[in-house]
Amino acid sequence: MFHLRTCATKLRPLTASQTVKTFSQNRPAAARTFGQIRCYTAPMAAEPFLSGTSSNYVEEMYYAWLENPKSVHKGSMAWTSLTWTRSFSCRPPPSSAGRSRRCRCGRSSVGWRFEEFLQRKWSSEKRFGLEGCEVLIPALKTIIDKSSENGVDQVIMGMPHRGRLNVLANVIRKELEQIFCQFDSKLEAADEGSGDVKYHLGMYHRRINRVTDRNITLSLVANPSHLEAADPVVMGKTKAEQFYCGDTEGKKVMAILLHGDAAFAGQGIVYETFHLSDLPSYTTHGTVHVVVNNQIGFTTDPRMARSSPYPTDVARVVNAPIFHVNSDDPEAVMYVCQVAAEWRNTFHKDVVVDLVCYRRNGHNEMDEPMFTQPLMYKQIRKQKPVLQKYAELLVSQGVVNQPEYEEEISKYDKICEEAFARSKDEKILHIKHWLDSPWPGFFTLDGQPRSMTCPSTGLEEDILTHIGSVASSVPVENFTIHGGLSRILKTRGELVKNRTVDWALAEYMAFGSLLKEGIHIRLSGQDVERGTFSHRHHVLHDQNVDKKTCIPMNHLWPNQAPYTVCNSSLSEYGVLGFELGFAMASPNALVLWEAQFGDFHNTAQCIIDQFICPGQAKWVRQNGIVLLLPHGMEGMGPEHSSARPERFLQMCNDDPDVLPNLQEENFDITQLYDCNWVVVNCSSPGNFFHVLRRQILLPFRKPLIVFTPKSLLRHPEARTSFDEMLPGTHFQRVIPENGPAAQNPENVKRLLFCTGKVYYDLTRERKARDMVEQVAITRIEQLSPFPFDLLLQEVQKYPNAELAWCQEEHKNQGYYDYVKPRLRTTISRAKPVWYAGRDPAAAPATGNKKTHLTELQRLLDTAFDLDAFKNFS
Repeated sequence: MFHLRTCATKLRPLTASQTVKTFSQNRPAAARTFGQIRCYTAPMAAEPFLSGTSSNYVEEMYYAWLENPKSVHKGSMAWTSLTWTRSFSCRPPPSSAGRSRRCRCGRSSVGWRFEEFLQRKWSSEKRFGLEGCEVLIPALKTIIDKSSENGVDQVIMGMPHRGRLNVLANVIRKELEQIFCQFDSKLEAADEGSGDVKYHLGMYHRRINRVTDRNITLSLVANPSHLEAADPVVMGKTKAEQFYCGDTEGKKVMAILLHGDAAFAGQGIVYETFHLSDLPSYTTHGTVHVVVNNQIGFTTDPRMARSSPYPTDVARVVNAPIFHVNSDDPEAVMYVCQVAAEWRNTFHKDVVVDLVCYRRNGHNEMDEPMFTQPLMYKQIRKQKPVLQKYAELLVSQGVVNQPEYEEEISKYDKICEEAFARSKDEKILHIKHWLDSPWPGFFTLDGQPRSMTCPSTGLEEDILTHIGSVASSVPVENFTIHGGLSRILKTRGELVKNRTVDWALAEYMAFGSLLKEGIHIRLSGQDVERGTFSHRHHVLHDQNVDKKTCIPMNHLWPNQAPYTVCNSSLSEYGVLGFELGFAMASPNALVLWEAQFGDFHNTAQCIIDQFICPGQAKWVRQNGIVLLLPHGMEGMGPEHSSARPERFLQMCNDDPDVLPNLQEENFDITQLYDCNWVVVNCSSPGNFFHVLRRQILLPFRKPLIVFTPKSLLRHPEARTSFDEMLPGTHFQRVIPENGPAAQNPENVKRLLFCTGKVYYDLTRERKARDMVEQVAITRIEQLSPFPFDLLLQEVQKYPNAELAWCQEEHKNQGYYDYVKPRLRTTISRAKPVWYAGRDPAAAPATGNKKTHLTELQRLLDTAFDLDAFKNFS
């Protein structure tokens, strides 16, 4: 009832008291603003698409309640409130002739001419024009103007390709010549990387809002062709911007998401994103969704594309109000958009505007829609463009005259023609001019790193000791923890006393030290607060008081940066996209997403393939997100074993057949700068500590993929001394053999290369076979960029050794196909690189424990049988 009452009083053209005063005297039909489309509880077939049977009943109850709230039964009003806030068809109140209508025709409407101009100049080019829903442009302006009036000073937008160029030109105000020159096929690219097509690019622009005379920042996030994939990215970026400016209620920063009808109904990421909308660590305090409802998806009719009556029904899961409006009625659209903006500002919840429109051309300008929708497109061919219809209406009502209208059209056409002429002067294409998330001050003015060095990632011992003491205690009083957790904290304390860290402590010290340096850290994912394997425990829970928690990491230093650790919803696609967007906002934050198990990342593959891997190449946009992917063959079956390292390595952009210049100054940093992402599998807690700190201390940002362990979390040998974490120490890309084999390298018969957990299996087997002088084991901790320089040194150290790669994964998986050609290139193909590991297989691992152990022993036998490869020589 509160929501109904507040919404009615704030959003109707008349206040509730005014309505009550005039109701008994006169209630004209024109005063009705909202008419419910269909009853929420009625069967689908009972409610036709274009009209609702219950709207009169609902309205009668509403007016009765306005006169006397006691005259309406509580149950009836509860039902009315539910249905009223669900789905509406909307008409504007009677317009004030002269509110604004003349201004709307003159200032906003002529921007609709943009598509016509593009069609004249580039009739054979794909541009995914907005014809049939040109009203979207003034609709977005209305939402932005009203939000600006309510105090919003930053709007972050996401949208598909349809209408993108128009939005860039007439809403965000990208220079027209910069858009027009994109159609020139002769322009040379000035930026490294692939670039992207013009209707995928983003933009960031700060300008004066002409209606409110206030500064407003508009950002349109770049996106791939994968419809709706940008939704959670926009949400994450919005959340980050709110976080950094202290906007805890969403009053300063907001998001607008544009959708197509088919994608809104069909793409599951829409549902995932909606379910993030009210979660404490993910809410952006309301998003305005605008659906361009073409009533078709490429060539597919709605009856084949969804099971619900409306494409917007997915929004019902969060009880968002949905306003259906005829896009050929501009005044209704403007009114609805004002209401939507007011709703978001008042209740800070999601709201949906469904622009019921059409698509004048095919899916793109080269497509022929008459093949599949002949009758529909015969009708569309007869349809007057909305600008023409609206202009004729205003002329007939005397609001404007024909010469005035034509003058406005001429002015806009002249602006476009002049920009077109200037666009011919452009000779070079700068994708960086389309950057959607600039980082002022982080790079030089021309976008380059301020240095190509990385300082030591080690720390003073007193800092390590202090962080360790907090990690092994409860820093607040009168707080009762679980007995089992008390034992865990006690064990941590003993490790610190012994100047040693395990995996959990190494992570704690990396995070804690960065917080001291003012770096915000956000760790998100399923069950990350405790950790899937019960090793982390970053959120303590009082055993006697419900919902009483403590995060010791936020009690380290007086002026530290805040630490955010949050269990996510059971979503990978949506949550990883959200964290990617959060990481876009600032380079001075460490944003991590941890998969519950490494193989779960494949349900977020779209974010990885379309954003994280190629993001910088396509959009000149760096991002330092970290993916923590638990990985390892532990005999637990095909699922939860492999994080699919082969997929990440296959997408690395280095050339396996080209040996880089190993003498180049700062070779390791240059490699990192040139790569598209960094892939590591650390075998020691200390190296994990260093790679996390290096991620922030580097002078640029790259995504970091970390294959994290499971059994190593508690492995007694997986420990690191403080000595390896002190000032002057660094992340080790390669950890060389440091045992007896290294003392007499000429006697070594075989040099085994490996990565990750299998190292401990190999060292145990080598010791059992008493082969510590015959077999050397080198760990490759950083797989990509490939450490050519260090591995060349290792090979040269053991001149009489044959080379073999050993892995626990199957041969067609894991690292072998990536490592072998690069290792061969390193040694100029002077020796073969043999393989010791599991045979090829379709599944990542066996489900039988005995088979698992048999396979493991077989690969160990191969690794230490010095005659194993003689028959293949």
